[in-house]
Amino acid sequence: MTPDIPIPSRFHTAMAHPARVYDWLLGGKDNYPVDEAVGEKLPPEARDAARQNRQFMHRAAAWLAAQGIDQFLDIGTGIPTRPNLHQIVQQITPTAKVVYTDNDPIVLRHAEALLISHPEGVTDYIEADVRQPDSILERARAVLDFNRPIALSLIALMHFITDEQDAHGIVRGLVATLPPGSHLVLSHAASDLYPELAEQVTAEYAKGGIRLGFRTRPEVTRFFDGLDLLDPGLVTAPEWFKTAPAPAPEGSGIYTGVARIT
Repeated sequence: MTPDIPIPSRFHTAMAHPARVYDWLLGGKDNYPVDEAVGEKLPPEARDAARQNRQFMHRAAAWLAAQGIDQFLDIGTGIPTRPNLHQIVQQITPTAKVVYTDNDPIVLRHAEALLISHPEGVTDYIEADVRQPDSILERARAVLDFNRPIALSLIALMHFITDEQDAHGIVRGLVATLPPGSHLVLSHAASDLYPELAEQVTAEYAKGGIRLGFRTRPEVTRFFDGLDLLDPGLVTAPEWFKTAPAPAPEGSGIYTGVARIT
């Protein structure tokens, strides 16, 4: 398991944060001028990607809940935007337990206020960084039963972790703690579908102090090594669905996949 990295917990309203930029792209109001400044310089396709990514999360979470998965560990939650993951799954399984994790204390404040569980279920929030997997897992065990299947949700998160930070190793370590029957749900920005747009987005985020590590299809596929990648496989966000109606076809720079841990 990757060792914990001490990451200070304090407000950074003078520096852009991925969760708040994402909130701006989704049309939210829980962001700051520094986040808006990054968002405004991004190409229009960035808003489409945020929407597609969110819709993929909704479809994947609902399908997993319908398959009987009632425990979810969502790392990189972001600022709550209704409907959030717990609202999707608890509508299907009211007793479902959802643990949210993010590394921004501003996100934590919004989560504590807005992520209210169904009375029969549980939601909890951990302020931690995915680069601190041991800390996340230790605290998640207080809510989730790691002897029963868990859905690990990494939505638009790992492209903020570079190869130097061992992105694949972090995911591999998290997956290794989950019992058979668990699932990995992952979406990731592509570097090879629309290369010029990817370069533009990466450059604009970098100006805001945020490093990105967009990846090629083979590099994203590596996150699912050793797992049973479910149909329809690794596809773009609008192409991933399990039940009708199918999303409208459209271009997308986001790879998505759901895999079962056997």
